[in-house]
Amino acid sequence: MMRFVNFGKSMKYNFNHLNTKACLYKSLLSVLHFLLFGVNKFWIELSYFISFSVIGYLALKISSPKDASFSPQDFDIFFMSVSAVTVSSMSTVEMEVFSNAQLILLTIFMFLGGEVFTSLLGLQLMKFKRSHQIQKTENKIDRFSTDDQQLGNDQKPDSIPESGVTSFQGQESINRASDLLAFSILCYLLVVHLLGSVSISIYNSTIPSANEVLRKKGLNLITFSVFTTVSTFANCGFVPTNENMMVFKKNSGLLLIMFPQLLLGNTLYPACLRSFIWFLSKITKRSEFAYLLKNPRALGYDHLFSDLHSIFLAITVFGFILAQFVLFSLLEWHSGATAGLSAYEKLMGSLFQVVNSRHAGESVFDLSLITPAIIVLFVLMMYLPPYTSFLPIKDGKCFPATEKKTRAKRKNILDYLLFSQLTYLVLFVILICITEREKLNEDPLNFNLLSVVVEVISGYGNVGFSMGYSCGRQVKPGNNCKDASYGFAGKWSTQGKFILIIVMFFGRLKKFNTKGGKAWRLS
Repeated sequence: MMRFVNFGKSMKYNFNHLNTKACLYKSLLSVLHFLLFGVNKFWIELSYFISFSVIGYLALKISSPKDASFSPQDFDIFFMSVSAVTVSSMSTVEMEVFSNAQLILLTIFMFLGGEVFTSLLGLQLMKFKRSHQIQKTENKIDRFSTDDQQLGNDQKPDSIPESGVTSFQGQESINRASDLLAFSILCYLLVVHLLGSVSISIYNSTIPSANEVLRKKGLNLITFSVFTTVSTFANCGFVPTNENMMVFKKNSGLLLIMFPQLLLGNTLYPACLRSFIWFLSKITKRSEFAYLLKNPRALGYDHLFSDLHSIFLAITVFGFILAQFVLFSLLEWHSGATAGLSAYEKLMGSLFQVVNSRHAGESVFDLSLITPAIIVLFVLMMYLPPYTSFLPIKDGKCFPATEKKTRAKRKNILDYLLFSQLTYLVLFVILICITEREKLNEDPLNFNLLSVVVEVISGYGNVGFSMGYSCGRQVKPGNNCKDASYGFAGKWSTQGKFILIIVMFFGRLKKFNTKGGKAWRLS
């Protein structure tokens, strides 16, 4: 009898235990469902970048630097992690202090923060949501079929429209197209990174001057090649040398290898992706590729444009490059920034510099030696979104009517309460001028308004251009001043650096604030 009672208690305990586990599992699924379907995409992306910034900080903190005696402040390490994840390349620490292991970590975080990779994750998230909707529709269809058999054809429930099965099949077709689009983006990523890394590695191993730079700085050839390729394609702008690309300004071949990577990963990505899909469609003859080309916005992937839009985007990109190149050459051909270079080296260096002004941030010239007129032009280029394009046609020819209707429905009261992006940038500049007001008075040649504006707009555009800091420009030379090859922000206070971190996050997520400031009327 006692055994029977104990057995009953044991069964009851096991049942309660299993019931508790089931409740916890169900609660976990509910939380996950809410995060995926109930949370705004802005918060998902913000959480993504903040999470990897924290993970990057911990990874860099745990790993040892190249020089064991060097111990940067924790906030500077976190700043560098944020800069890598947001692909901003704003620096407060010299790059050559990082060990080979730390450079590999920075490479990983730049790759994870790149726009192409994060857009691929977003595409997979949209597919997961569509699959969830398909599952719900399939369940309804099954229930409809069961109820139809039980109630008879004259008593069909009206929970499913007659087009439900057709819609369900259409969603499956979209999912197949989504899989092929994701496959195309993944191939695009792998091909560009593989060719870029191999090309840079071959160049540096065969050209004595480039190889000598790596040898003197103690940089691993493979690490340098992969790091530079990932940084260039992601338009981050980090280079494992303290001088960025200035130490390679005479290696025009290396600059030429990096040109396509700069454009393929950012400003020309939509046009190149469409061309790549067209190429795959011709080879494979898959109908899904043709569907993607005819319906570029059907999957909600913001980086796939129509053929006409892609053409005008490419024209705009090369138009900006040409305008900058002409002005840069006219004003800087005989300046101190290009001194000591041959005509061909000046040509390649000038072209490389102006291409980088659109969100890449790698430099072959010292920006502090460039005329202010060019700096202001660079500020404008850094401020413009990467897919800025000139479209001298009616909007309907580039965007389907269904998309225009969708855009019209997106109006939200919050869009009218938010400030415009330019207003936020002005506020950030004001705040930094407040936090650095003592240095603005004591060291006006280094801490001037133009340098602050360049740093803020560069952080907002996730570019990485900086005017730098020089002890030689100090009005009152300090005994403890030491020139360092990191960005101007490295000399800011912790409060100023924190504001710049906010600017980098704001710039990385600026696509969510394209309609701010509509409540204001200027007349």
